[in-house]
Amino acid sequence: MQDANSARLLISCPDRSGIVAAVSQFMYSHGANILDADQHSTDPTGGTFFMRMVFYLDGLDISRTQFEKAFARVVGDPFQMKWQISYADQPKKMALMVSKYDHCFMELLWRWQRKELYVEIPIVVSNHPDMAKVAEQFGIPYHHIPVTKETKPEQEAKILELLKEIQVDLVVLARYMQILSPEFTCQYPNKIINIHHSFLPAFIGANPYQRAYDRGVKLIGATAHYVTSDLDEGPIIDQDVQRVSHREDVADLVRIGRDIERRVLARAVQAHIEDRVLVYHNKTVVF
Repeated sequence: MQDANSARLLISCPDRSGIVAAVSQFMYSHGANILDADQHSTDPTGGTFFMRMVFYLDGLDISRTQFEKAFARVVGDPFQMKWQISYADQPKKMALMVSKYDHCFMELLWRWQRKELYVEIPIVVSNHPDMAKVAEQFGIPYHHIPVTKETKPEQEAKILELLKEIQVDLVVLARYMQILSPEFTCQYPNKIINIHHSFLPAFIGANPYQRAYDRGVKLIGATAHYVTSDLDEGPIIDQDVQRVSHREDVADLVRIGRDIERRVLARAVQAHIEDRVLVYHNKTVVF
């Protein structure tokens, strides 16, 4: 976890010369000490420039609000930047959504309890009652909201109302076995993370382990991605794989796959809450 008196700046803009110099000079002029910086360009001539910078706030000569307004005026607007600043002493609020499978859910809660995930978890939402006792053990309010085909629009509206009331910054689908509607996902663009139990784009949709077994694959994997209105086709944040052979049956693939799912989802969530992910088109830059 970074120093509580630090902040993170994310930038994307049309690439041109002088961007790094302008940002660095602005930081220096207001007493912000740069702790870390990383950058990437899709194409130095006409491409898109991406940057993540961590800076120390201790010597700042103006307030945070004044600093952001000045940055927009002096650097952001002239370079046509999309930018955001996040402060380490203001942890993001993360909602967890889960159904009956507990492995990804428990992994995130364990890491949160060990302070490896610097977030607040103010709510757990589920379409089943199974995980209520687990949430209670961690002191997190649990909302059981059953979903059927007939009640889905009404129940999604209830969930959205809860999330907006709490003002969550991120929604994580820790094996929440419902397809969210476009009306739901558009409320949180690039702020809903899903774990899919295959190495996308292979085996999109349901029963990927069975289909992987039927196909006789030698690698299985998992993919964490942002949720969009297109099923399992949102920008990919993290992936991993493991070799398998003819000796593994479907149950073995599920067991091996669940371990991969836990790791991949945790890494993706960590990257998001540390402001390491920038989305462009249907891809990501992960610093």
